[in-house]
Amino acid sequence: MPLSMTGFGEARRQDARGTIQVELRAVNNRHLKISLKISDSHSQMEPAIEALVREKIRRGTIQLHIRIERPRRPEDYRLNLVALESYRRQVAELSSGSAVDLGALLLLPGVVEDRRPADDPEQDWPALAETVGTALERLEASRALEGKVMAGELAALGGAIADQVGGIADRAPGVVIAYQKRLVERVTALLSEQAHALEPRDVAREVALMADRLDVSEEIVRLRAHLDQYQAILVDPESSGRKLEFLVQEMGREINTIGSKASDVEISHSVVEAKSLLEKIRELVQNVE
Repeated sequence: MPLSMTGFGEARRQDARGTIQVELRAVNNRHLKISLKISDSHSQMEPAIEALVREKIRRGTIQLHIRIERPRRPEDYRLNLVALESYRRQVAELSSGSAVDLGALLLLPGVVEDRRPADDPEQDWPALAETVGTALERLEASRALEGKVMAGELAALGGAIADQVGGIADRAPGVVIAYQKRLVERVTALLSEQAHALEPRDVAREVALMADRLDVSEEIVRLRAHLDQYQAILVDPESSGRKLEFLVQEMGREINTIGSKASDVEISHSVVEAKSLLEKIRELVQNVE
Protein backbone atom coordinates (compact mmCIF):
# COMPACT_ATOMS: atom_id res chain seq x y z
CA MET A 1 0.00 0.00 0.00
CA PRO A 2 1.50 3.36 -0.97
CA LEU A 3 2.69 5.62 1.83
CA SER A 4 2.48 9.36 1.37
CA MET A 5 5.70 11.28 1.91
CA THR A 6 3.80 14.12 3.62
CA GLY A 7 2.47 13.95 7.15
CA PHE A 8 2.70 15.19 10.72
CA GLY A 9 3.31 13.51 14.05
CA GLU A 10 3.89 14.79 17.56
CA ALA A 11 4.33 13.41 21.06
CA ARG A 12 4.77 14.82 24.56
CA ARG A 13 6.14 13.27 27.72
CA GLN A 14 6.30 14.77 31.20
CA ASP A 15 7.94 13.33 34.31
CA ALA A 16 9.99 14.45 37.27
CA ARG A 17 12.96 15.33 35.05
CA GLY A 18 10.92 17.68 32.88
CA THR A 19 8.95 17.81 29.63
CA ILE A 20 9.94 16.44 26.22
CA GLN A 21 8.03 17.74 23.19
CA VAL A 22 8.66 16.18 19.74
CA GLU A 23 7.23 17.43 16.44
CA LEU A 24 7.76 15.69 13.07
CA ARG A 25 6.83 17.10 9.68
CA ALA A 26 7.44 15.26 6.41
CA VAL A 27 7.36 16.51 2.82
CA ASN A 28 8.29 14.80 -0.43
CA ASN A 29 11.87 14.34 -1.62
CA ARG A 30 13.51 11.79 -3.92
CA HIS A 31 15.90 10.88 -1.10
CA LEU A 32 15.83 10.91 2.70
CA LYS A 33 16.87 14.21 4.25
CA ILE A 34 16.61 14.82 8.00
CA SER A 35 16.63 18.29 9.54
CA LEU A 36 16.92 18.08 13.34
CA LYS A 37 16.63 20.90 15.86
CA ILE A 38 17.53 20.13 19.47
CA SER A 39 19.17 22.03 22.32
CA ASP A 40 22.97 22.22 22.36
CA SER A 41 23.09 20.23 25.60
CA HIS A 42 21.62 17.22 23.78
CA SER A 43 23.28 17.65 20.39
CA GLN A 44 25.38 14.51 21.00
CA MET A 45 22.12 12.53 20.69
CA GLU A 46 21.59 13.59 17.05
CA PRO A 47 23.09 10.46 15.38
CA ALA A 48 21.02 8.13 17.57
CA ILE A 49 17.83 10.13 16.91
CA GLU A 50 18.46 10.13 13.15
CA ALA A 51 18.95 6.35 13.32
CA LEU A 52 15.46 6.01 14.82
CA VAL A 53 14.02 8.02 11.93
CA ARG A 54 15.88 5.99 9.29
CA GLU A 55 14.45 2.77 10.70
CA LYS A 56 10.92 3.97 9.83
CA ILE A 57 11.29 6.28 6.84
CA ARG A 58 13.09 5.74 3.51
CA ARG A 59 12.28 8.86 1.46
CA GLY A 60 11.24 12.44 2.09
CA THR A 61 12.42 15.55 3.90
CA ILE A 62 11.88 15.14 7.64
CA GLN A 63 11.81 18.18 9.90
CA LEU A 64 12.27 17.09 13.52
CA HIS A 65 12.00 19.61 16.35
CA ILE A 66 12.70 18.50 19.94
CA ARG A 67 12.19 20.71 23.01
CA ILE A 68 13.37 19.62 26.46
CA GLU A 69 12.27 21.76 29.43
CA ARG A 70 13.29 21.27 33.04
CA PRO A 71 10.91 22.00 35.94
CA ARG A 72 11.61 25.30 37.66
CA ARG A 73 11.83 25.43 41.47
CA PRO A 74 12.43 28.41 43.78
CA GLU A 75 15.58 26.81 45.22
CA ASP A 76 17.13 26.66 41.74
CA TYR A 77 17.73 30.42 41.72
CA ARG A 78 19.64 32.66 44.14
CA LEU A 79 20.51 36.32 44.21
CA ASN A 80 24.18 37.23 44.23
CA LEU A 81 23.93 40.02 46.76
CA VAL A 82 27.54 41.10 46.27
CA ALA A 83 27.01 41.62 42.53
CA LEU A 84 23.63 43.29 43.13
CA GLU A 85 25.04 45.75 45.67
CA SER A 86 27.96 46.54 43.37
CA TYR A 87 25.61 47.31 40.48
CA ARG A 88 23.30 49.37 42.76
CA ARG A 89 26.15 51.49 44.15
CA GLN A 90 27.63 52.20 40.72
CA VAL A 91 24.25 53.13 39.22
CA ALA A 92 23.46 55.37 42.21
CA GLU A 93 26.75 57.22 41.78
CA LEU A 94 26.06 57.74 38.08
CA SER A 95 22.48 58.87 38.64
CA SER A 96 23.43 61.48 41.33
CA GLY A 97 21.29 59.98 44.07
CA SER A 98 18.18 59.21 42.01
CA ALA A 99 16.15 56.11 42.86
CA VAL A 100 17.56 52.89 41.41
CA ASP A 101 15.21 50.45 39.66
CA LEU A 102 15.94 47.08 41.29
CA GLY A 103 13.94 45.27 38.60
CA ALA A 104 16.37 46.49 35.98
CA LEU A 105 19.33 45.45 38.13
CA LEU A 106 18.01 41.87 38.32
CA LEU A 107 18.45 41.55 34.57
CA LEU A 108 22.15 42.32 34.70
CA PRO A 109 24.70 39.48 34.30
CA GLY A 110 25.61 37.59 37.45
CA VAL A 111 22.82 38.97 39.67
CA VAL A 112 20.57 35.89 39.48
CA GLU A 113 22.45 32.61 39.79
CA ASP A 114 20.96 29.51 38.11
CA ARG A 115 21.72 26.54 40.35
CA ARG A 116 19.87 23.90 38.36
CA PRO A 117 22.00 20.78 37.79
CA ALA A 118 23.57 20.40 34.35
CA ASP A 119 21.67 18.32 31.80
CA ASP A 120 22.63 14.66 31.53
CA PRO A 121 21.70 13.49 28.00
CA GLU A 122 22.44 9.85 28.83
CA GLN A 123 19.80 9.84 31.56
CA ASP A 124 17.34 11.55 29.22
CA TRP A 125 17.86 9.10 26.34
CA PRO A 126 15.30 6.38 27.27
CA ALA A 127 12.49 8.91 27.63
CA LEU A 128 13.66 10.84 24.58
CA ALA A 129 13.83 7.72 22.39
CA GLU A 130 10.35 6.63 23.52
CA THR A 131 8.85 10.05 22.75
CA VAL A 132 10.48 10.20 19.31
CA GLY A 133 9.19 6.68 18.64
CA THR A 134 5.63 7.70 19.53
CA ALA A 135 5.84 10.75 17.25
CA LEU A 136 7.14 8.53 14.43
CA GLU A 137 4.22 6.12 14.88
CA ARG A 138 1.77 9.00 14.60
CA LEU A 139 3.58 10.33 11.56
CA GLU A 140 3.36 6.87 9.95
CA ALA A 141 -0.37 6.70 10.69
CA SER A 142 -0.84 10.11 9.05
CA ARG A 143 1.16 9.06 5.99
CA ALA A 144 -0.69 5.73 5.73
CA LEU A 145 -4.09 7.45 5.82
CA GLU A 146 -3.13 9.84 3.03
CA GLY A 147 -1.48 6.97 1.14
CA LYS A 148 -4.75 4.99 1.24
CA VAL A 149 -6.57 7.86 -0.43
CA MET A 150 -3.79 8.18 -3.02
CA ALA A 151 -3.90 4.43 -3.72
CA GLY A 152 -7.60 4.64 -4.59
CA GLU A 153 -7.01 7.56 -6.94
CA LEU A 154 -3.98 5.89 -8.55
CA ALA A 155 -5.95 2.68 -9.10
CA ALA A 156 -8.79 4.61 -10.75
CA LEU A 157 -6.37 6.44 -13.05
CA GLY A 158 -4.68 3.16 -14.00
CA GLY A 159 -8.06 1.65 -14.79
CA ALA A 160 -8.91 4.64 -16.98
CA ILE A 161 -5.68 4.15 -18.95
CA ALA A 162 -6.53 0.45 -19.35
CA ASP A 163 -9.90 1.49 -20.85
CA GLN A 164 -8.13 3.71 -23.38
CA VAL A 165 -5.74 0.88 -24.26
CA GLY A 166 -8.70 -1.45 -24.75
CA GLY A 167 -10.25 1.06 -27.17
CA ILE A 168 -6.98 1.29 -29.09
CA ALA A 169 -6.71 -2.52 -29.28
CA ASP A 170 -10.26 -2.76 -30.63
CA ARG A 171 -9.70 0.00 -33.14
CA ALA A 172 -6.23 -1.00 -34.43
CA PRO A 173 -7.23 -3.91 -36.77
CA GLY A 174 -9.79 -1.72 -38.50
CA VAL A 175 -7.13 0.86 -39.33
CA VAL A 176 -5.37 -1.55 -41.71
CA ILE A 177 -8.66 -2.60 -43.29
CA ALA A 178 -9.67 1.02 -43.80
CA TYR A 179 -6.26 1.77 -45.32
CA GLN A 180 -6.62 -1.17 -47.72
CA LYS A 181 -10.06 0.06 -48.79
CA ARG A 182 -8.83 3.60 -49.41
CA LEU A 183 -5.78 2.33 -51.29
CA VAL A 184 -7.83 0.14 -53.61
CA GLU A 185 -10.29 2.95 -54.30
CA ARG A 186 -7.54 5.48 -55.10
CA VAL A 187 -5.44 3.12 -57.23
CA THR A 188 -8.49 1.81 -59.10
CA ALA A 189 -9.56 5.34 -59.89
CA LEU A 190 -6.11 6.25 -61.21
CA LEU A 191 -5.72 3.09 -63.31
CA SER A 192 -9.18 3.32 -64.79
CA GLU A 193 -8.21 6.60 -66.43
CA GLN A 194 -5.29 4.80 -68.12
CA ALA A 195 -7.21 1.59 -68.91
CA HIS A 196 -4.96 -0.52 -66.68
CA ALA A 197 -6.10 -3.33 -64.38
CA LEU A 198 -5.29 -3.44 -60.67
CA GLU A 199 -2.95 -6.26 -59.67
CA PRO A 200 -4.16 -7.78 -56.34
CA ARG A 201 -0.65 -8.92 -55.41
CA ASP A 202 0.64 -5.33 -55.62
CA VAL A 203 -2.11 -4.15 -53.31
CA ALA A 204 -1.45 -7.02 -50.92
CA ARG A 205 2.26 -6.17 -50.77
CA GLU A 206 1.59 -2.49 -50.07
CA VAL A 207 -1.03 -3.31 -47.44
CA ALA A 208 1.36 -5.76 -45.75
CA LEU A 209 4.08 -3.09 -45.56
CA MET A 210 1.68 -0.53 -44.12
CA ALA A 211 0.22 -3.07 -41.67
CA ASP A 212 3.71 -3.67 -40.30
CA ARG A 213 4.28 0.05 -39.84
CA LEU A 214 0.89 0.54 -38.16
CA ASP A 215 1.06 -2.55 -35.95
CA VAL A 216 0.88 -1.60 -32.27
CA SER A 217 0.11 -5.05 -30.88
CA GLU A 218 3.49 -5.41 -29.16
CA GLU A 219 3.17 -2.00 -27.54
CA ILE A 220 -0.32 -2.86 -26.31
CA VAL A 221 0.88 -6.17 -24.82
CA ARG A 222 3.75 -4.45 -22.97
CA LEU A 223 1.53 -1.60 -21.83
CA ARG A 224 -1.06 -4.01 -20.42
CA ALA A 225 1.71 -5.90 -18.62
CA HIS A 226 2.93 -2.64 -17.08
CA LEU A 227 -0.61 -1.79 -15.99
CA ASP A 228 -1.02 -5.21 -14.34
CA GLN A 229 2.24 -4.72 -12.43
CA TYR A 230 1.19 -1.17 -11.54
CA GLN A 231 -2.07 -2.37 -9.98
CA ALA A 232 -0.22 -5.14 -8.12
CA ILE A 233 2.17 -2.62 -6.55
CA LEU A 234 -0.77 -0.54 -5.32
CA VAL A 235 -2.02 -3.43 -3.15
CA ASP A 236 1.43 -4.65 -2.08
CA PRO A 237 1.97 -4.21 1.69
CA GLU A 238 5.26 -2.42 1.01
CA SER A 239 5.20 1.09 -0.42
CA SER A 240 7.26 1.23 -3.64
CA GLY A 241 7.36 4.76 -5.00
CA ARG A 242 10.51 4.12 -7.04
CA LYS A 243 8.94 1.12 -8.80
CA LEU A 244 5.88 3.21 -9.64
CA GLU A 245 8.10 5.97 -11.04
CA PHE A 246 9.84 3.44 -13.27
CA LEU A 247 6.55 1.96 -14.50
CA VAL A 248 5.16 5.40 -15.27
CA GLN A 249 8.24 6.06 -17.39
CA GLU A 250 7.84 2.75 -19.24
CA MET A 251 4.13 3.27 -19.82
CA GLY A 252 4.82 6.71 -21.20
CA ARG A 253 7.32 5.21 -23.66
CA GLU A 254 4.77 2.68 -24.97
CA ILE A 255 2.01 5.28 -25.24
CA ASN A 256 4.30 7.62 -27.18
CA THR A 257 5.21 4.81 -29.59
CA ILE A 258 1.55 4.03 -30.20
CA GLY A 259 0.93 7.71 -30.85
CA SER A 260 3.78 7.91 -33.36
CA LYS A 261 2.44 4.90 -35.27
CA ALA A 262 -1.20 5.87 -35.19
CA SER A 263 -2.73 7.18 -38.41
CA ASP A 264 -6.25 7.13 -37.05
CA VAL A 265 -8.08 10.03 -35.43
CA GLU A 266 -9.80 7.94 -32.76
CA ILE A 267 -6.57 6.22 -31.74
CA SER A 268 -4.85 9.60 -31.57
CA HIS A 269 -7.60 10.88 -29.27
CA SER A 270 -7.17 7.84 -27.02
CA VAL A 271 -3.39 8.40 -26.92
CA VAL A 272 -3.88 12.03 -25.87
CA GLU A 273 -6.30 10.99 -23.13
CA ALA A 274 -3.92 8.26 -21.91
CA LYS A 275 -1.07 10.78 -21.74
CA SER A 276 -3.22 13.15 -19.70
CA LEU A 277 -4.11 10.37 -17.25
CA LEU A 278 -0.48 9.28 -17.01
CA GLU A 279 0.61 12.83 -16.17
CA LYS A 280 -1.85 12.84 -13.24
CA ILE A 281 -0.35 9.54 -12.07
CA ARG A 282 3.16 10.97 -12.37
CA GLU A 283 2.25 13.93 -10.14
CA LEU A 284 0.77 11.66 -7.48
CA VAL A 285 3.62 9.15 -7.57
CA GLN A 286 6.10 11.93 -6.75
CA ASN A 287 4.58 11.94 -3.27
CA VAL A 288 4.76 8.16 -2.71
CA GLU A 289 7.54 6.76 -0.53
